[in-house]
Amino acid sequence: MTAVVTDATIAEAGAESGVSIGVVTFPGTLDDRDAARAVRLAGAKPVNLWHADSTLAGVDGVILPGGFSYGDYLRCGAIAGFAPIMEAVVSAANAGMPVLGICNGFQILCESHLLPGALIRNDHQHFICRDQELVVENTNTAWTGDYTQGQTIRIPLKNGEGGFVATDEILDELEGTGRVVFRYQGSNPNGSLRDIAGITNEAGNVVGLMPHPEHAVEAGFGPEDGGGIDGQGFFSSAVRTLVRG
Repeated sequence: MTAVVTDATIAEAGAESGVSIGVVTFPGTLDDRDAARAVRLAGAKPVNLWHADSTLAGVDGVILPGGFSYGDYLRCGAIAGFAPIMEAVVSAANAGMPVLGICNGFQILCESHLLPGALIRNDHQHFICRDQELVVENTNTAWTGDYTQGQTIRIPLKNGEGGFVATDEILDELEGTGRVVFRYQGSNPNGSLRDIAGITNEAGNVVGLMPHPEHAVEAGFGPEDGGGIDGQGFFSSAVRTLVRG
């Protein structure tokens, strides 16, 4: 008999590990509830954080989810980088707290200088929404330990400003120090330099990527290739990292 996973079951699972992960909501955020559900499915407790908060409410990790923070005015993520909550996020990240930025969250991490480079308009000038294959390049981060080096995963991608750019010097440094975490497999969907889909900081606790792992954590609700659960590893990796301490 197949077990039925209910919202109550998921809520109970969120307390299993004793780990709590904050999910920040900015004006215009779209994927905060999806990220919170992914955290619950990984056995941690999601904690709602608001852009105007000044503290992180004692959480063990933070996710900056996708969307259009502050309407994507100025540059995507630029205004969010000055939100009150980001002072606490930057401080905690620099002290070693695991932080994941997804899509708009990746843009915010770059605007906050927790990650180098920038995300610009897709080279074809169109918003794109599709399932995307990624190659896992680095498993030595707080968010990728449950994957294997060279593994191909398939998760949804949706962005209009997803082209990762940086100077040749920064790109060479990212490549040379193993800080490219994910690379686009097959075709490059947005013109990102060197097919880079995600990167990490030097310590490996901060990761940003454009595709959306939180949309591929339940069978039947994500891409058919990979069973729809290729994104689970992000969240289970973070929980495992935090439980180990």
